[in-house]
Amino acid sequence: MRIGSRPLHVAILAATVLAATGILVQPALSASDRNRPNAGRVPFKRPAVRPFTRPVSSLPELTPDTVFGAPLAGLTDEQLAAFNTGLAAFNVAETPASGLGPIMNNRSCIACHGQAAAGGGSPIRVTRFGRTVNGVFDPMGALGGSLLQQNSIDPRILETIPAEATTRAPRQSTPLFGMGLVEAIPESVILSNAEQQRALGLNGVPSLVTDPASGQVRIGRFGWKAQHASVLAFSADAYTNEMGITNRLFPQENAPNGNAALLAQFDRIADPEDRPDPVSGKADFEFVADFMRFLGPPPVRVLTPSALQGKVLFDQVRCSGCHTPQMMTGANTVAALNFKPVRLYSDLLLHDMGALGDGIADGTAGPRDMKTAPLWGLRASGPYLHDGRATTVDQAIQQHDGEAAASRDAYRALDATARQQLLDFLDSI
Repeated sequence: MRIGSRPLHVAILAATVLAATGILVQPALSASDRNRPNAGRVPFKRPAVRPFTRPVSSLPELTPDTVFGAPLAGLTDEQLAAFNTGLAAFNVAETPASGLGPIMNNRSCIACHGQAAAGGGSPIRVTRFGRTVNGVFDPMGALGGSLLQQNSIDPRILETIPAEATTRAPRQSTPLFGMGLVEAIPESVILSNAEQQRALGLNGVPSLVTDPASGQVRIGRFGWKAQHASVLAFSADAYTNEMGITNRLFPQENAPNGNAALLAQFDRIADPEDRPDPVSGKADFEFVADFMRFLGPPPVRVLTPSALQGKVLFDQVRCSGCHTPQMMTGANTVAALNFKPVRLYSDLLLHDMGALGDGIADGTAGPRDMKTAPLWGLRASGPYLHDGRATTVDQAIQQHDGEAAASRDAYRALDATARQQLLDFLDSI
C-alpha cells in the first residue's frame, strides 16, 4: 500500500522496523542519495509497522488508559484504518529522492517523536535563533531564521547560526499524545479559563495565529509558543521545516541560510514535494495528521495514597492555576472526540515566564512568553522544560519563574515529604 504519491528511493529498503516499538532504524544519507536527480524515481512500498487492531474477547481492550501510543477509544473501523495508515507514514524514513531536504533537522517523524511510543516526545532538540536589539526580536528570516536546520543532504549547504545572532534557544520535541482532543476544545473554553485566572493574579493570554489550513485567525494550542492552531498545520509545518518536504500549506522550500542560489543548486524536486495520492486525495502530511488526531492521550496510573495527597497539594500551591487539570471538547462529528474530557493539565495559554522564557518572539507570543506545557504523561517526557535543562520534575518546578514564581516558592516551602507527594501525583497523571 502506498501512502501519498511521493515514491521513495530503494535506499530505505535497508530500514528496519522494530516490531515491538514501531521505531524505524534510519539509514545514513549515501552519496547516491545526495546526488540523485528528480528523474527516474522508483515507487517503493512503505515499510510495515505493527497496526492497532480491534481487541478480541480474550484480551483486554486497548485504550489510552492502558498503553502509550494507543488510538482513541471509540474510533470507527474507518478511523482506525486512518490511524494505522498515518502511523505507517509517521515511521517512514525519507530520502532526497522522496523530497527530503536539502536542509532539514531529521528524516522521519518517529525520529523525534518516539519516546514511550510513536507520537511521544524525545530529548532531541532543535535550535531557534535571532537578533534582539533593545528588547525587539528579529527572527533573521533573510538568513534562514528563526529555525536552524541542523542537517543537510550535502555538507556544502549545512546551515550555521549567523554571527549577528544574539539569541539562541534550544527546544526539545514535544509529545503528540491526545492532539485531536486538544484540537477539539472550543476556543470559548480557553478564553473562559483566561478570565477566571485573573482572580488568581495570573495573566494568561491566547496565542493568536493565522491557521494556514483554514485561513482564519484562531487560538494556537500546539508548540512551545502555541504557534499552531490545528493538527493539520502542525503536521504540514513539520514536513517543510523539520524534513524539508514542501506541501500545499507550506509550499516554499527553506534556502540554506537564505541563500537562494544554493537552494536552486541542490533542490532537484519540484515543489510542492508532498503531493496528494490520486486514490485518496491525501498527501503524506495529511495521513500523519490523521494519526495524530486519532492518537489517544497518555495512560494514567491509579493514585497511591501519597499521590492522592499530592493532588491536594497541587491545588494548594496553585499549580492548577495555569496547569488546568481538565477541559472538555465540544460537539464533534467524530464520536471519539465529541464532548470528551481532556485531562491535559494545561490552559493552552501564553504566560510571562520571566527568566524561563526562551527569548524568541513568535506571532503574538513575546520573548518571555511560553505556553503552559501539558503535564499529562509527564513521567515519559523527560528531560523537562522547553530546552531540556531539567533532568527531573523537581528541577523543572524549581526553575519556574515569572507568573509561576509564587507557585515555585510555595513548592519550595513544602517539607520533603510533601514535595515527594506532589511529585508522586505528577508521576501518575
